[in-house]
Amino acid sequence: MSKPLITVGILSSPVIRFRLNGVFNCVNLREPVEGDGEISILGNNQLSLQFHHTQAEVGDSFILEPVDETCDFELFDVTIGLRFHWERKENQRFKGALKFIVEEEQVTAVNVLPLEDYLLSVISSEMSATSSLEFLKTHAVISRSWLLAQQEKCSKLKSVEDYRSFLPETDGYIRWYDREAHVHYDVCADDHCQRYQGITKISTHHVREALKQTEGEVLTYNHAICDARFSKCCGGITESFENVWEPVAHPYLANIMDGDAISPFPLPDLTNEQEAEKWISTTPDVFCNTSDKRILEQVLNDYDRETPDFFRWQTTWTQHEIKDLLFRKTGVDFGDIIDLIPVERGPSGRLIRLKIVGSKQSLIIGKELEIRKVLSESHLYSAAFIVEKTLAESGLPEKFILKGAGWGHGVGLCQIGAAVMGNQGYSYREILQHYFPGAKIERINN
Repeated sequence: MSKPLITVGILSSPVIRFRLNGVFNCVNLREPVEGDGEISILGNNQLSLQFHHTQAEVGDSFILEPVDETCDFELFDVTIGLRFHWERKENQRFKGALKFIVEEEQVTAVNVLPLEDYLLSVISSEMSATSSLEFLKTHAVISRSWLLAQQEKCSKLKSVEDYRSFLPETDGYIRWYDREAHVHYDVCADDHCQRYQGITKISTHHVREALKQTEGEVLTYNHAICDARFSKCCGGITESFENVWEPVAHPYLANIMDGDAISPFPLPDLTNEQEAEKWISTTPDVFCNTSDKRILEQVLNDYDRETPDFFRWQTTWTQHEIKDLLFRKTGVDFGDIIDLIPVERGPSGRLIRLKIVGSKQSLIIGKELEIRKVLSESHLYSAAFIVEKTLAESGLPEKFILKGAGWGHGVGLCQIGAAVMGNQGYSYREILQHYFPGAKIERINN
């Protein structure tokens, strides 16, 4: 039986430089190629390929196939952490085939490879390849589930003509960002989907063993593969799916306390503003509240460890800074910023709707990622925050202090919490049952 193939969008640019480490075949070319190459767009949206000072027009798409499994390819200047605070470029190596397509007047490099090979890299890219075996097995199951669920969703979306991820309101707008952003490949390689950095990151025996022991296993609910989401740190309570993406409730993605089942803490109602303020201002004893360096290194790769204050965090904007930021991010001239008012919160305390009050006009925005994008040069760690102000003598806010909880959208598995559970001896099945209540672990035939 042939292995299912996955297409991953890696990089988009007017010009892409790459290196073929080994011999690759291409139906557009007369002879096999290897070594350094460059691909660019001609004026008629056709691709121009250059190899060893020889240039050829190769149509609007073409694919380079490795002659055997010893071959790999390298892409130069791949952007990772796109528009996040850790954004940077690095060279990355990949196994499988290399496909180039024209997309929005740029060249996009797409990696085509078997599903399990893709997962081998995802697990090593999303976290350290030296993580505990049970944590790695946990992520193998949810990453496999998420990807297959996205393929099913993509297939269904093709028949939906009026799908929208933007809802205009009389006094603002609600927007969310999800898988439907990609139409020419299954997933992208960055945090928008799942981190995938090819064979650049080290894959260990533990990673291979985690995939072997969970081969074909997925989470299911009512006989359908679960849309198994995850984020770095929920902040103590997970969020519900419908408050972050499209308004569809998934019972297995409901909110839970990220603590032991016998935890003395009742689940607070963080949709209540007073309860949310109290929760965010404290540091409850939950799984993801850890400073254990050994555990954190399982989840946080080198550039992630530049973010030490993820469980509870704080950021401050002066009046001038936030006024300028909001104008650049929204295109709206609010005038002086008078207030940032929580309108609606989800059960994790994350804001779903936020009202920006200005001296010239006001606007309600949402959902959580839009709020995070608008209130930061990159992204706020999360939308679970409270707002404090210091006033100038004029009565105008001089500073806005945002005090927050967690890192990411908070839906589904909390990676840091799961790493702590693995360290405490929980099995991957127990970890999955904790974060995805009501879901089953089943083995499917790919």
